[in-house]
Amino acid sequence: MNTLGSDRISNLLDTLHRDAEISDREHVADMMAALEAPGASIDQLVAGLLADERADYQAIYRARADNFLAVSPAYGRFLYAIARACKARRIVEFGTSMGISTLYLAAALRDNGGGQLIGSEMEPSKVARARANLAAAGLADLADIRAGDALETLQDVGGTVDLLLLDGAFSLYLPVLRLLEPRLGPGAVILGENAFEPGYQRYVGDPAHGYISLALPDEGRGNAFTVKLS
Repeated sequence: MNTLGSDRISNLLDTLHRDAEISDREHVADMMAALEAPGASIDQLVAGLLADERADYQAIYRARADNFLAVSPAYGRFLYAIARACKARRIVEFGTSMGISTLYLAAALRDNGGGQLIGSEMEPSKVARARANLAAAGLADLADIRAGDALETLQDVGGTVDLLLLDGAFSLYLPVLRLLEPRLGPGAVILGENAFEPGYQRYVGDPAHGYISLALPDEGRGNAFTVKLS
């Protein structure tokens, strides 16, 4: 049995996913209502979100301090599988939130024989909860969760990055990627959760930048799978 399948971690994840569903129910309903409004489209919704973030992304995410904004159980298992497949030893996560995705990734590190996960989360209360969840799972020794703006907290990640998860402010995906680019070795995997930002899409889609990238079949969520080639 792998670490992810242990009772200790699987039971914790079941609880956290239930809590996340309850916490985010109103937020999801608001998003769906916006999409169902007359003349609305996903492109218009994304454009509005990006405009708000560019004006003040810190305020946007402070207002979501009580929301998990978590990955689904299926995507969490995907994260675990990818981290195992690429034999990741150093993982960077932009947008840790309450630490649900972090648990999947840290479990993969444990089963890969060890390593380090460096997470960044702007909201201090979420950092505290993520650390507590990692401790409850027995995975705290594998994770360094840093509080603050990722453009500052991720300036030094200590070595070559095997896997990068982008799951924070959409407007920062490209700046965070560019910040960490010197640390991405050949074969490094970059996963963009809701990678709608056009500048990010163009950048990883341009072979001149040394990536190959494709959209995942995820019912319009905009998740992108990218590999650093050189």
